[in-house]
Amino acid sequence: MNWQDYIHSDESVLVGKPVIKGTRLSVEFLLERLADGWTEQDLLDNYPRLSKEALQAVFAYVHTAMKDNLVFFPTTNLRQAS
Repeated sequence: MNWQDYIHSDESVLVGKPVIKGTRLSVEFLLERLADGWTEQDLLDNYPRLSKEALQAVFAYVHTAMKDNLVFFPTTNLRQAS
């Protein structure tokens, strides 16, 4: 999966946050929904411009970021989700 086919960053859209191309759905927003218990089907039903492939690209993007040490976990406690 080439996540670059589905995700891009543009300073004029959501202050440059990575988003699904052709939408204002940020990677952060989609991950937050999943962390809150939404299913893939919930996302696809609620956001018709989102495709299954674009959602898979979110995971590929995060995997690449983690693999390249762009995402790391501090040694102190992380702030708890509200």
